[in-house]
Amino acid sequence: MTTTTATKILPSYLRDEWWTPSGDVTAQEVRDASTGEVVANVSSEGADLAGALEYARTVGQASLSKLTFHQRAIILKQMAIALNERKRELYEISARTGATKTDSWVDIDGGIGVLFSYSSKGRRELPQSTVLCDGPLEPLSKDGSFLGRHIFTTLPGVALQINAFNFPVWGSLEKLAPAFIAGMPSIIKPATPTGYLAEHMVRILDESGLLPAGAVQFVSGSLPGIFDHLQLGDTVSFTGSAWTADKLRKHEAVQSGGVRFTAETDSINASVLGPDAVAGTPEFDAFVKQLVAEMTSKAGQKCTAIRRAIVPAALAADVAQAVQARLDAKTVVGDPRADGVTMGPLASLDQRDEVLGQVGKLVDAGGRVVVGDPDARPEVLLADGSRSTTEEGAFVAPVLLQFDDALSAALHDIEAFGPVSSLLTYDSVDEAVDLVIRGGGSLVTSVVSHDPAFVGELVPRIASANGRILLLDRDDMKTSTGHGSPLPMLMHGGPGRAGGGEELGGIIAVKHYMQRTAIQGTPELLTAVTGVWHSGASADSDGEHPFRKSLAELRIGDQVKSAAREVTLEDIETFAHFTGDTFYAHMDEEAAAANPFFPGRVAHGYLLVSFAAGLFVEPAPGPVLANTGLENLKFMTPVSAGDSIRVTLTAKEITPRETDDYGQVRWDAKLTNQDDEIVAQYDVLTMVAKTRD
Repeated sequence: MTTTTATKILPSYLRDEWWTPSGDVTAQEVRDASTGEVVANVSSEGADLAGALEYARTVGQASLSKLTFHQRAIILKQMAIALNERKRELYEISARTGATKTDSWVDIDGGIGVLFSYSSKGRRELPQSTVLCDGPLEPLSKDGSFLGRHIFTTLPGVALQINAFNFPVWGSLEKLAPAFIAGMPSIIKPATPTGYLAEHMVRILDESGLLPAGAVQFVSGSLPGIFDHLQLGDTVSFTGSAWTADKLRKHEAVQSGGVRFTAETDSINASVLGPDAVAGTPEFDAFVKQLVAEMTSKAGQKCTAIRRAIVPAALAADVAQAVQARLDAKTVVGDPRADGVTMGPLASLDQRDEVLGQVGKLVDAGGRVVVGDPDARPEVLLADGSRSTTEEGAFVAPVLLQFDDALSAALHDIEAFGPVSSLLTYDSVDEAVDLVIRGGGSLVTSVVSHDPAFVGELVPRIASANGRILLLDRDDMKTSTGHGSPLPMLMHGGPGRAGGGEELGGIIAVKHYMQRTAIQGTPELLTAVTGVWHSGASADSDGEHPFRKSLAELRIGDQVKSAAREVTLEDIETFAHFTGDTFYAHMDEEAAAANPFFPGRVAHGYLLVSFAAGLFVEPAPGPVLANTGLENLKFMTPVSAGDSIRVTLTAKEITPRETDDYGQVRWDAKLTNQDDEIVAQYDVLTMVAKTRD
């Protein structure tokens, strides 16, 4: 710690303004991970954190609540573009954190990719609304006058996001994106050692002019007392150590105040090599390549890194030898600004000392060093091209330990958060399962095997201990995104020690910032709440055909009721021979009558759907541009020759596209017979112009 003036301190972004402490304050020095040069001084002393929370709950909530899911998604895309245009600045700063160009790509481009992904998913999978319907409608009365369903609405508070040092850009954006889509304002708190990179990211977003008022705030430094000001409706998303997560969980705001707390913490992840993957097979090579990549990427400072390499006992020596050979051939440790460096330093000298201390504990617990030398300072490549065993940089060479006792408790509990992994062996599937589960809950486990029987037996038994499982073999090794690469559309989180969170996972993560509520009432009232028409609610079938209306003119509940059409035996036979669908239920009276589902020969379901289109379609050119699909199709009552059908088509949901001159309309299609029995029901999807020509 050092005493410094406020002008030298990394600023925070609070209440839509950049702020630094006034006067002399105690600040923490942050140094370049390779050279030890001071990069920034960090302090939040004097920051009005309670005021920042209140600003988010009021101004931020008001700004975001005016926007639909789609409008928020468009802003996310624009934010991604703004960062992409200036990412060279971020890369230059990232090198000071110890990140190589490849490491920076994962962090910076990966974070930008999260914004793009959530923007796309928000527009594809969420309605043009602020209310999200969840699951099917539940009829609660025989006459349809009382219904129930679940909805999601935005939580009324602020999303406090506490990030780790290893991914200052991606870690911030993977929390911000789903919260923003959900409509919750965020307060971003980066880890101090690399917070200056996150600060520049927020600065770019501020300068872009894209941020709605109060939607994003940023705190450089600690958060003293902030949990005392959290309340019902607020959320906390934490990434860091399990010890810190446990401490924060015990705060009264979380225990009894209703504050939602999710964590993504340290994880003793595994990679399992199948018995079939002997030396010389593509799977063996893929296992070694991936293990080395996870040891050296970000200098092993990844929550998803492989800490336990679980291999058949007969292959342990081959694996250790192959890891050594690949490290020798592919790994150059040094300053990321030097040409040829493939692995940089750890984030700080404190982190270096912590990692070496953990390695010492693993050695004391029975680990034998089979690759590397943790007791020696590595010779590293410096920015000027020279080599040195410098004490200024936080460098640690890769280390592989081997445990003869695979059941050693320390092996499954102690994490050296750096370029360190342990080799342990198994003799049966049961033993492999046991070893994976001993990690106490992991973010990810890889299974590297080309044997479906082995994979099929192992994976279901270890799935409950993992948030994600990567299956790797010769057929996907070239296209796989890898063990340590969380994807925004898939789960990032894990049970037990991994924290129990679900920070990613597509719309799953968005829902963490929303409240699920069961609503019960009449079709009319449920329609008013959700913006989705429910059968039994008001409908207008007296006006112009809905297909003649543009999106600007169309209203939920606009409806067309068709005339009836008789279905003849000739229709059934013509359709059967024309399509080739001569299934016996349509062609053989005796066989059809013997079927418990049919009274005799019946019409094809798809014939009825085709007839329905002819009954409700308005054929002349107009605002309806295309039919893009049918969803939720159910055939409910068989139709025999001589029966008649009619269709009722109702505008169910209207979703204008923000960036196009058309939008989607979801129509409720209901086919009934001459006795008013429902024959079939489904949703028709069409694209409709916003205005008439």
